[in-house]
Amino acid sequence: MTDPRTATAETLSEPATLDFRASARRTLTLEQQAIGELVTKLDARFDAACRLLLACRGRLIVTGMGKSGHIARKMAATLASTGSPAFYVHPGEASHGDLGMITGDDVVIALSNSGETQEITGLLPLFKRLGAPLVSLTGRPGSTLARYSDVHIDVGVSREACPHDLAPTSSTTAALAMSDALALALLEARGFSAEDFALSHPGGTLGKRLLLRVADLMHDGSRLPSVATGSPLREALLEMTLKGMGFTCVVDERGMLAGVYTDGDLRRTLDQRGDFTLLRVDDVMTRGGKTAAPDMLAAEAVRIMEDNRITALAVVENGIPVGALHMHDLLRSGVI
Repeated sequence: MTDPRTATAETLSEPATLDFRASARRTLTLEQQAIGELVTKLDARFDAACRLLLACRGRLIVTGMGKSGHIARKMAATLASTGSPAFYVHPGEASHGDLGMITGDDVVIALSNSGETQEITGLLPLFKRLGAPLVSLTGRPGSTLARYSDVHIDVGVSREACPHDLAPTSSTTAALAMSDALALALLEARGFSAEDFALSHPGGTLGKRLLLRVADLMHDGSRLPSVATGSPLREALLEMTLKGMGFTCVVDERGMLAGVYTDGDLRRTLDQRGDFTLLRVDDVMTRGGKTAAPDMLAAEAVRIMEDNRITALAVVENGIPVGALHMHDLLRSGVI
């Protein structure tokens, strides 16, 4: 028997008793169908749930048991990161003290495919006593949880992807998709922006891409490579070497950017001019050149570099170079 830990593509291509890819295709198809069925079930109850969640003066409390609990945790995390303050409460712990985290200003969102999960149904009278509205996602509109809810959303599926129609697969996929639909509908209703999203993700790559500006990363002041128009080419080469940016700005008598001289320009000069000891930088520079603005998002500067296949940009404000940005700066910052 082939050891799966050391198997190669050739050994794995041998005939087997099970067609793994056929099994995967069947699973993915069934789960895709389950999500497709949700689209046809969307009705006024979804609107009512969104209005109830938007009107919440406290927090959104998401609860679920077992596999539904895993989906509930993810739903709470998605809601919290998209402008709807939320947290997960384990239904088993709620009856042993954690119910104190829930107030009448909160809205409870309960997930249970059967709608009969004892740990949740046992809490229903307590939710009512607290005065916390209840939104439920179940696969059975006639279940206890659905009947107790202020708003019920049907996330039932025709069958599980499990070949025995037992293991929660299609049903958890459907519940996850509907929870995302709710979270993003609320995001749009709140006008939650990319900048708002970044503020709740400051430590990750997403936050850096959305928050960092060119001015945060650029080399300015004495670190800015710059020579005046009319300067000997050797002076531009010395400035490029000294500042280590792979280019230098070329400025006119008013301090305005006239062009740039880059490593690529140097290669072209060597190829086309031969002896360049008498050349002025104006003779061989790239006029104008690609630039960035100080308040531009660093991620946008990355796009300019990638689109033009360059590794550095002059940072210009009102036509005057105020900084220089290199691809290495963007790499170090985590923007790319």
